[in-house]
Amino acid sequence: MAIQDARCSPETVLLAFLGGAIGGMIAGVLLAPKSGEETRRGLMSHARRREAEIIEKAKEARAALDEVIERGKHFMAETRADVEAAVTAGKEAMKEKMDQCCR
Repeated sequence: MAIQDARCSPETVLLAFLGGAIGGMIAGVLLAPKSGEETRRGLMSHARRREAEIIEKAKEARAALDEVIERGKHFMAETRADVEAAVTAGKEAMKEKMDQCCR
């Protein structure tokens, strides 16, 4: 007896998933304890609450991002100043060595 490859293609898995999702939605509508209008109102209320929460989280994320950007700018300014000071000190040291060497 030949051994068959039992793996499913991605398309088959996707179709099975979509079929199950559609079947679940149909069963949910048919077996729902509330009327359609009540269900829609409940879903809209839930969606509005979630929307408000998402907007609030987005505002918090934006504020945190702005803070990180400001800290990054401050860090870069400090680092630039340190590098410029180090380069200046290096130039002066090199100039002193050249002056001592060439006297």
